[in-house]
Amino acid sequence: MAAKLILVGGDHPVEHLLSSFNTLGRHPDNSIQVLDRIVSKEHCRITLSADGRYLIRDIGSLNGSFVNGEKITERQLQHGDQISLGNTTYRFVEDRPEDHLPLRKVTMMGDQVQSQVQSTLNAASRFLPASAIKDINELRKDYEKLRIAHELSQKLSLDTDLDELLQKIVDETFQLIKADRAVILLINPDTADLEPRYVRQKRDEEIRLSRSILDEVKNKKRAVLSSDALVDERFKAAKSIIMQGIRSTMCVPLLFNEKLLGAIHVDSMLATGAFTEKDLLLFSGLATQAAIAIENHRLAKKIEDEATARAQFQRLLSPNLVDQIVSGQLALDQGGARREVTMLFADIRGFTSMSERHTPEEMVVTLNEYFEVMVDVLFRHGGTLDKYVGDEIIGLFGAPVELPDAPLRSIRCALDMMRALEEFNRSREAQRKEPVAIGIGINTGAVIAGAIGSTQTLQYTVIGDAVNTASRLCGMAKPGEILISHSTIHLAGPHVIHEPRQPVLVKGKRDPLPVFAAKGIRETAPPSNRGNTPLLNI
Repeated sequence: MAAKLILVGGDHPVEHLLSSFNTLGRHPDNSIQVLDRIVSKEHCRITLSADGRYLIRDIGSLNGSFVNGEKITERQLQHGDQISLGNTTYRFVEDRPEDHLPLRKVTMMGDQVQSQVQSTLNAASRFLPASAIKDINELRKDYEKLRIAHELSQKLSLDTDLDELLQKIVDETFQLIKADRAVILLINPDTADLEPRYVRQKRDEEIRLSRSILDEVKNKKRAVLSSDALVDERFKAAKSIIMQGIRSTMCVPLLFNEKLLGAIHVDSMLATGAFTEKDLLLFSGLATQAAIAIENHRLAKKIEDEATARAQFQRLLSPNLVDQIVSGQLALDQGGARREVTMLFADIRGFTSMSERHTPEEMVVTLNEYFEVMVDVLFRHGGTLDKYVGDEIIGLFGAPVELPDAPLRSIRCALDMMRALEEFNRSREAQRKEPVAIGIGINTGAVIAGAIGSTQTLQYTVIGDAVNTASRLCGMAKPGEILISHSTIHLAGPHVIHEPRQPVLVKGKRDPLPVFAAKGIRETAPPSNRGNTPLLNI
């Protein structure tokens, strides 16, 4: 059974679809990260049991987990339960099959109707001025319809879930209009067809919708009203209407700034003239409110998706690349593909012995401060953060976004990292803290780049022999040293100032690999080939 958590309150609607195993907590590695200072790093778990029910279990959180205000250790969740973690509250929502009729019971019938649909407004069926009203009972009926329509506008503005929103639109339609059946349809953006999304009826039977009526609404973007469809000349060829004995029909478009979002269809099989022009006016007004609510939901969902994508990309890419990807200006290759990438490994020297001299809490603070500085430099040069491995940073240049000057960028980045580290250490020494020393290794080569992991957790990374070579160079680098492979030096061009180092024998290679230490960047290339390293056939 599908289920989700909906954040209660907040500046914008947020919902999280639940899988079979979910963790909630402050740490970003959780399935659902709860940005709340008094929530534990790993606060609770929500799992799907063998009988299809979701269970919430507190996993030793400091401030406890609460369901409907009651502190729990473990509990089976019910639809509508309020889950409170610290100052954050979620609503548990299940997609219950009894809430709506299966859409397979809605069939489009291909009627051939070429007539024009026109409505002749009857003055007696309109909302009359107060001075013209003589019947107090009619006034009461009109007032009740207007009251329901007004309340609907208030309710729709509060909904955040599209399925619940559509259900509420149809349910309120039933209150407003005495119909036997109601169907809300939305435009499929891929096919431009009207597709049923929510159905309600008084009897459980298959619904056949007249395509001729839907086409009138879709193509001409105007409402259809028939007080007796069985004798209406416009629908005399509509077999679906005849087969089901439909007497009265209304179908109105869902329009937002002349953009067709869908349609709402109601009909009655019990009475001739079940719907009047007043009903059509109210129904059209309801459809306008519904269209605004649906479009607002879509815009909110788009903003939420963009915010989620931005948050994910911001952990990996520089801000300017994130802006281009989210706006669609730059395509992100998410599939596994062979490409040439430059890998940069930066590792703290003597980290193990340093950890023995300081408390774990001090080392965590040191790492976070160090990573903050290094990643900022990486992003400034257009690099991608692959991952952290303990005290090691792995950066990519040329994936997932192609960079024509990736090798040169990586060397500039490494030199800047060393300069930033000097400033970082000056600040630490002023606080009488131990300085940090790093070694950097850089290599360029063909790798497979793409999303790697399980169906629940995917991570963009690179795999290949070239990655191992970069790691090996990093392991050899002395404190303050930047070791670069021959392929990177060659592709970076004559701007790099470098010195040769002892060739390295790498596992899987027959011959030792030439290695160089980067010393700086020339602003202009030397006039001759002197200082360049010719590409070796290795």
